[in-house]
Amino acid sequence: MQKIGLTGGIATGKSYVADALRRNGIPILDADAMAHGVMAGGTEASAAIAARFGGEILCPDGSVDRAKLGPIVFADSGARRDLEAIVHPAVRRATAAGLRAFELLGHDTVVIAVPLLFETGHTDDYDRIVVTACAPERQIERLVARGLTDAAARQRMAAQLPTEEKSARADFVVNTDGSFEETDRQVAVLLDAIKTGRWTLG
Repeated sequence: MQKIGLTGGIATGKSYVADALRRNGIPILDADAMAHGVMAGGTEASAAIAARFGGEILCPDGSVDRAKLGPIVFADSGARRDLEAIVHPAVRRATAAGLRAFELLGHDTVVIAVPLLFETGHTDDYDRIVVTACAPERQIERLVARGLTDAAARQRMAAQLPTEEKSARADFVVNTDGSFEETDRQVAVLLDAIKTGRWTLG
């Protein structure tokens, strides 16, 4: 099975590209969605997060309150590493299970959307890597539109590798600075690369 990692900085268009690929029949595993799942009420990860960060970090249903947790871990690299040490192994297990399921269904290619692919050092797990990229000011603009302050947006960006470094290590780059139509044209080229195996830098 061909495993393609889809990554990129926060607010660079990963979800848009993943949705476009899904609409074109490419199976998608979303690591961020799986992270939400492992932090639901009653999970081992949620209990471990509460033990590390305090019970007040949980919602009434026992799930992790990401709105409370975010400012803590993005302001403290040690706290962020502690959180990742709890969540990432559980997400990797969920990813492995998802890959097995798609393989049993007969799929020969799966795209796995992983926001921190480079940061976690698991690039060797993938046959190809696709990066979504845009200018930092566009990232900030999008994050502020989602409700973050400018300072919070910059804090989250600073916790990730720069887009330029990610792009330099990619097999294909989708630039999302332009219109949706421009992004869609790049996705069409990416789809051709996935289906034919002829990869060129996007």
